[in-house]
Amino acid sequence: MILTLNAGSSSIKFALFDGAAASVRGELENITDAPHFFAHDPGGRTLADRRWAAGAPPSFACLLNALLEFAEAHIGQDGLAAVGHRVVHGGSAHVAPALVTPALLDALTALTPLDPLHMPLNLAPVRAMLSARPNLPQVACFDTAFHHTLPPVAQRFALPRAITEAGVRRYGFHGLSYEYIAGRLADVSPALSRGRVIAAHLGSGASLCALQAGVSIATTTGFSALDGLVMATRCGTLDPGVILYLSRQGHGISEIEDMLYRRSGLLGVSGISGDVRVLLTSTDAHAADAIDLFTYRIAGEAASLAAALGGLDGLVFTAGIGEHAPAIRASVCNRLAWLGADIDAEANDAHGAKTRGRISKPGSAIEILVMGTDEEAMIAQHTATIINPRPRA
Repeated sequence: MILTLNAGSSSIKFALFDGAAASVRGELENITDAPHFFAHDPGGRTLADRRWAAGAPPSFACLLNALLEFAEAHIGQDGLAAVGHRVVHGGSAHVAPALVTPALLDALTALTPLDPLHMPLNLAPVRAMLSARPNLPQVACFDTAFHHTLPPVAQRFALPRAITEAGVRRYGFHGLSYEYIAGRLADVSPALSRGRVIAAHLGSGASLCALQAGVSIATTTGFSALDGLVMATRCGTLDPGVILYLSRQGHGISEIEDMLYRRSGLLGVSGISGDVRVLLTSTDAHAADAIDLFTYRIAGEAASLAAALGGLDGLVFTAGIGEHAPAIRASVCNRLAWLGADIDAEANDAHGAKTRGRISKPGSAIEILVMGTDEEAMIAQHTATIINPRPRA
């Protein structure tokens, strides 16, 4: 059995995999204030539900130990074979999943300046697990790895070469999600999987990826996960002059960083919420402004990726918003009608449930799909491959 851990700023999503399917999924949420641990089986039956009082949360190590105790009680103490982790940044050197060793952990710690917000959060469970179960194999799966196929021109910023060579370039993120979608496409639409596809990972974090026969050749996120699309609380693409202006106005780097990551995006524009569900039901004009900007930028970035691909055969919506917000999909596709996107309103409203996820009309020049993503499944698959490598022929 493999345990997958996907650590965020205030939560850890986890799953237990026996083969390709997860037998348990759950989350440790609100870990910095009022921790809540819950788990359920594939049918939705509650397997665990535990809360800690607000204000004085247990240590991270104690919370992770509670998760481990649940997992081992559920599968038996000797049933856990390995732990797989999502690590946001692999830098230039780490382009494939890797077994965690002291040397690898040191190397990943050295990458923290590339992503000081996410890397400490991703590495904390690795360190805690090393302390709690030192003999249990751990595997790091990098969100940037899928994009190592970007051609050099898609990686470069127009900065002095010395800065580029020091690691300041486009890396791309959400790679585990895109890798899963690329793999699933081969089953859902084999012809499309060999063509030119834009995958739209639309959630609180959002991005697009240009897939050429399943290989990433361009993406909207760049050096950081701030770049590209408007997100729940992140600004997306921004003129660097804005940051220079704010700095000259006396705003410190920490204040600017907090604004760009946590107070911008849909939340910043609407002044109401970063949650698309809230904004779509609001009658406030600012909510409509936020949604309009969100879909405008998606369509604009999609056009750029279509240029990189030399045309477009398919568009795939995935992640929370992409899978569950018909109004967003319709707005994006209407903006891309000039590219040949012709959405079927009835299929779209039903999330393509009766058409294997297909929401385009039969005559649409672009095949439009809605597909679920599963980063945890990719982590489990990579972890199993690393700890049980296939013998060479």
